[in-house]
Amino acid sequence: MKKTGFILSIVSGIAMACFSKSAVAQVAVDTPATVADCSKCMVLAEQSQHRLVIVDVPTGALIWEWKPENSNIKPEHFKWFSNPSDAKPVYNNQYILTNASGGGVALIRIADKKAVFYAYAGGNTHSVELLPDGNIVSASSTGNYLMLFKTDTLQFPDGVYTKKVSIDFGHNVVWDAGQQRLWSAAMATMHSFKYNFNCAAPDLIPDTVIHLPGTEAHDLFPVYGESNLWLTNTTNVYTFNVISKQLTQANVLQANIKSVSSAGNGLPVLMVRPKVSWWTDEVLDASGNSVFSHKGWKIYKARWVVPNTFSYPANDQVHLCK
Repeated sequence: MKKTGFILSIVSGIAMACFSKSAVAQVAVDTPATVADCSKCMVLAEQSQHRLVIVDVPTGALIWEWKPENSNIKPEHFKWFSNPSDAKPVYNNQYILTNASGGGVALIRIADKKAVFYAYAGGNTHSVELLPDGNIVSASSTGNYLMLFKTDTLQFPDGVYTKKVSIDFGHNVVWDAGQQRLWSAAMATMHSFKYNFNCAAPDLIPDTVIHLPGTEAHDLFPVYGESNLWLTNTTNVYTFNVISKQLTQANVLQANIKSVSSAGNGLPVLMVRPKVSWWTDEVLDASGNSVFSHKGWKIYKARWVVPNTFSYPANDQVHLCK
């Protein structure tokens, strides 16, 4: 009996070893090697280490990470990128457009983590957007303004042309390619602007102001595949139709949502709701179920890494204003 038990133990051990190797191999196969290989990745503004991360949602694996000190950001400008507050995949998911509460904005090439352009907006920068000619506009809450930048790749970061446009509680900015308008929700009003399409001296012309319910409008981001924008404030989450100008309460989690992102194709809506102060260690779906979590992280916003054809042309390639 003892000998039989010994033999069974050896067989069991071999089987477990084979199973473990098989499981490891399966995880290795299932985890994308690069962002380009990832079909279910999201980018996070992660403030515990003042960085951006891209993670594969099914496996939870960290695929890509960006910190200013590991890029071409000058040391004296590292503080500009403290507490990143937004990150948007742009240029056919080959670049990340980001900004931070420290005041910095940057266009980062995913392949080598180089900032091909960066500059200082200041004023607790909350969001940033590409304009059709490659120029950039950001939104800052302290000081209440949008800031336009000429994306001069030779003069940045200190010799860049900028222009401020006043707006209350600057927290968001989205380019609408179909309507050729820039949208920004400010406190309790939705604003649209026309762009002057002046590469050397970009500016915005006020167009429409629409009253919104509630106050402290926060996130504004395209609903994937629709002519709608997700809109959040302190109490609710809405969709705003840019054609009809109608606002509809969304069938998702409601109060105190920092960011919303959808991707279609059966993927869940990503929602960030703070657990502590303004951050969380978890990303939720529309019903409040956990999609991703990592103990100790301070996640502020989460975006699916998918093409954004609401704002940019399909297969858009990098084009910097010259």
